[in-house]
Amino acid sequence: MSDVLIKPRREKGEPFLKGTGLLIINPSEVTSAVNLTRTESRKQYFLYNSRLFQILPAQARNPFFLAGPMVGSPMAVMTMEKLVALGAQLFIIFGWCGSLDPSLRVGDILLPTWAISEEGTSVHYPAKKRSTSSDRIRGLLNSHFNKCGIKTVEGPVWTTDAPYRETRDKVLAYGSEGIMGVDMEFSAMSALAAFREVEMAAVFLVSDELWRKEWSAGFRDKTFKKKSKTILQILIRCCRDIL
Repeated sequence: MSDVLIKPRREKGEPFLKGTGLLIINPSEVTSAVNLTRTESRKQYFLYNSRLFQILPAQARNPFFLAGPMVGSPMAVMTMEKLVALGAQLFIIFGWCGSLDPSLRVGDILLPTWAISEEGTSVHYPAKKRSTSSDRIRGLLNSHFNKCGIKTVEGPVWTTDAPYRETRDKVLAYGSEGIMGVDMEFSAMSALAAFREVEMAAVFLVSDELWRKEWSAGFRDKTFKKKSKTILQILIRCCRDIL
């Protein structure tokens, strides 16, 4: 680290973050999450092209924070670096993924374990072993979703910088190897978490199915949007009351 020219750091007037961070990939979900915390005491801060909200719940509940959007590995990692510099040690990522597995349908929930990286950011965060999500946090999330009557699936994903270059051959090849989903951020964020020694787990809502003969997208459906809001409600409750 002595040769690094620019180091993330906390500047004057910036918050010191406590509790769990809920990092939201997609812009529409950020707005939904902010609306779901409108009755809480909160402060908003500048965060690059994202938004940062420090939430201070009443009734002795845990403080937490929301941040996003952060589409793509470079922006996700740049944002997460700043949050670590502000004191954050525990992150839950919420985003969407495409399905490579016929058993994983639109509206299902995938808790990614590890990733094949085809993005250009994680190579700058070398690790001695394969980066994974936190077993502890993933277990807590899985348990809480099950208590809410929502089934989850765990498995590896493929992270890519080029969603418009997801070829049929590659989808079939990775699917045959047991890779369950595809996203644009997870491998880089897990590499950063390992490098900075912080805890991270992710929750992906399946938005489309790539394993079919024709691409099938479900993210515009009302049912999908309702499921997304339900997940956000559960994750906010996890941040506030459990983690």
